[in-house]
Amino acid sequence: MVAGEVAIPSIVAPMRIEIFSDVICPWCFIGKRRFETAISRLRERGVDVDVEYVFRPFQLDPTAPSDSPTPAKDAYAKKFGGQEKATEILQHVTSVAAQDNITFNMDIAVRANTFLAHRMLGYALKQHGAAIQIVLKEKIMDAYFTNGLNIGEISVLADCAESAGIPRPEAMTFLESDSLVNEIRAEIAEASDYGVTAVPTFIINGQWSVPGAQDVEMFERIIERILERA
Repeated sequence: MVAGEVAIPSIVAPMRIEIFSDVICPWCFIGKRRFETAISRLRERGVDVDVEYVFRPFQLDPTAPSDSPTPAKDAYAKKFGGQEKATEILQHVTSVAAQDNITFNMDIAVRANTFLAHRMLGYALKQHGAAIQIVLKEKIMDAYFTNGLNIGEISVLADCAESAGIPRPEAMTFLESDSLVNEIRAEIAEASDYGVTAVPTFIINGQWSVPGAQDVEMFERIIERILERA
């Protein structure tokens, strides 16, 4: 800067993206990875990408019990008409995930109610910010998809929170309370206001909706197009 010049802050607001997803949704994990890869690639190409993104709650199965987890493959068999079809679906999604460097071990995954996990994610965002929430989202999904852990258990979520940078005693205190119950229920209900009926769904600047785990190149094109409009 030349002496005497005054720096003028940018008036261009960062792109804000709200990602509605569930922590037991395989395409949500794949979509997260592809979206983040697209941002990294754009920046590597020299594109000025100023993006803020957060995760919003959505439950694929709000009626799932919180105290009696079941094998995920049984849940798929019940939903899709038998073990043979469930195996076919799980093998396909496991193969797709591997292409995005994600390891799915669906033979050991256990399905549980995800409301508590969404509360923990909401707390992480509110008290520690988006960066910690993003890491926590990855940790919870790793626990479910890769490590076969019950992400409906307080102790498992506390471990995930600790590995994401939230002190374990703090996480335990929150998880054993009723804090944010009403707020997270309201956020889940709010998904319908955006027209979200399936996940993942990416809401960009509160105006554009991008459904599904788009491939990396498509995410790049979408982000570039919106940057051009801005």
